[in-house]
Amino acid sequence: MSENETTKKEYGFLIDASRCIDCRACLVACSVQNEVSNTTSRIWIKETGVTGQFPNLERYSAPYHCMHCDDPSCVSACTVGALQKSDSGIVTYDDERCIGCRYCMYACPFQVPNFEWDVRFPLIVKCDMCVSRLGEGESEPACAATCPTDAIMYGEKSSMLAQAHQRIDLNPGKYVDHVYGETENGGTATFYVSPVPFEEMGFPTGGIVSSAYSNRLVTHGTPAVAGAVAIGLSGIYLTIKHHEEAMAEMGAGEHGATAVSPTLDETAEE
Repeated sequence: MSENETTKKEYGFLIDASRCIDCRACLVACSVQNEVSNTTSRIWIKETGVTGQFPNLERYSAPYHCMHCDDPSCVSACTVGALQKSDSGIVTYDDERCIGCRYCMYACPFQVPNFEWDVRFPLIVKCDMCVSRLGEGESEPACAATCPTDAIMYGEKSSMLAQAHQRIDLNPGKYVDHVYGETENGGTATFYVSPVPFEEMGFPTGGIVSSAYSNRLVTHGTPAVAGAVAIGLSGIYLTIKHHEEAMAEMGAGEHGATAVSPTLDETAEE
């Protein structure tokens, strides 16, 4: 296999809510890897809380981070190219390009990008699948490498999706019949399987069509629209100005004619 073919492989996650024990080792690993505090970690926990009647109580949780969409809404909304979709399927973020406009926050249906509100010069915080760590030769992101129960798995995207369906097929009574992320927002590279409906864990229930297309129409069309509006307003301004000048000239002519015409008194004297 050539190097070019290798770089075109897409990677992703399979996260199993039935295996998560809410130890939060993934959050710690993420904060250490990115050298940030736990409060600005790129990953957090979704959970059901305690449900059921005693003694039959249940509680499910799952780590939650960037979905790395096939056609990311955040990328389409970013006006400066700070967010990009790589050939490997990773949605990367460049803090040197980011201007802090937060358009990506409004565009993302998964509510993933966060803003550093408590920093003097705040920017966006978002999981980038530990792209720098992978670039250094590590085999998987920090969260997947740290998870003690394999609730977070990392590998080729097609393999992660196949394993997700296999788990559901082999254990129909254990999981709900839905792979979250397969169709949401047009498809993602982060897949979830769960014993309970994802709505009960607080997962967003978005549509199956990415908003990226409509976002691009706005962001890419903005310069053309702005130019057209500017030309239109200039035309209106020149038209009004020409009209005002014409009226002023007409008024001046009428005033001059009145000034040289004889008055009633002068006519009487004659």
